[in-house]
Amino acid sequence: MKNKSLYSRRDFTKLTTLGAIGSIPLINTANTILTPTILVPNDLKIFVFSKHLQFLNYMDMAEAAKEIGFDGIDLTVRDKGHVSPEKVLEDLPKATEAIKAFGFTPDMITTKIKDIDNPLHIKILETASQLHYTYCRMGWLKYSENNKILKDLNEFKNKITDLSKLTHSLGIIGTYQNHAGIYMGSSIWDLDQVLEGINPNHLGAQYDITHATVEGGRNWEVGFRLIQDHINSLVIKDFKWGISNGKWKPIYTPLGEGMVDFNSYLFLLKKLNINVPISLHYEYDLGGAEHGGTTLSISHKEVFARMKKDVIFLREAWKNIE
Repeated sequence: MKNKSLYSRRDFTKLTTLGAIGSIPLINTANTILTPTILVPNDLKIFVFSKHLQFLNYMDMAEAAKEIGFDGIDLTVRDKGHVSPEKVLEDLPKATEAIKAFGFTPDMITTKIKDIDNPLHIKILETASQLHYTYCRMGWLKYSENNKILKDLNEFKNKITDLSKLTHSLGIIGTYQNHAGIYMGSSIWDLDQVLEGINPNHLGAQYDITHATVEGGRNWEVGFRLIQDHINSLVIKDFKWGISNGKWKPIYTPLGEGMVDFNSYLFLLKKLNINVPISLHYEYDLGGAEHGGTTLSISHKEVFARMKKDVIFLREAWKNIE
């Protein structure tokens, strides 16, 4: 497998193909040439999924991320996110300035974008591009109840292809997260088919080991190897099966306390030289922060302590993989 060395900046001059936003005062277009971002082989670049810090304003969010020990912020730009799509022109620059104030670069955003014909979706991508964001996670595509699976898959292929052309023209690297359930990508093979022929520096897979384990059990490695050439970012969290309200379901846990085989997974990442950004998600009890809550039932200090514990676990687990 080739080295996953992704670019930190895309060719900004291509913005002219879809129109630039000239109203944002924070843009510096002097450096329009791509420069590779190559991670240190024995290091990880860990971003906090800002959904779990939405009880904080932009400056406090960035300060907390720095204190906890993250390398960056995966900013939610979606309904009920840190940045509302309707206010992206006003608020994304504000959030970006806060991120930069604490020494981070504006690298990752998470959105619900999945339609190139939606003017608001295009506006989000244009704004993020002008602010030099590198990665944009797209919205999930869901299988319908009426269509045959392969019919839906052909439509998904067209949507993802069109999105990849748009992200490429704007200098953004699109990502699509595999998610358990009836979503395209949950079984991995369908995501591989949809991404076939698409450059992962235009749009690729944001591989989620937990959702892959939920759907594939111990067979997750087969899907991982299938999709490996499309992977351009990762999501990490942990879970175990449990009974809730009388039904079996995935119960999220702190890292290392669930079913995810981190030794095998991290070993495989090192073996295949997959060095891509990681968005660390917290879906277990954080007093409401796990759901993006703005009012919490536990102290901020306790939230930060739990988050830091996972960061330490992941860095130590990575360091100990031979």
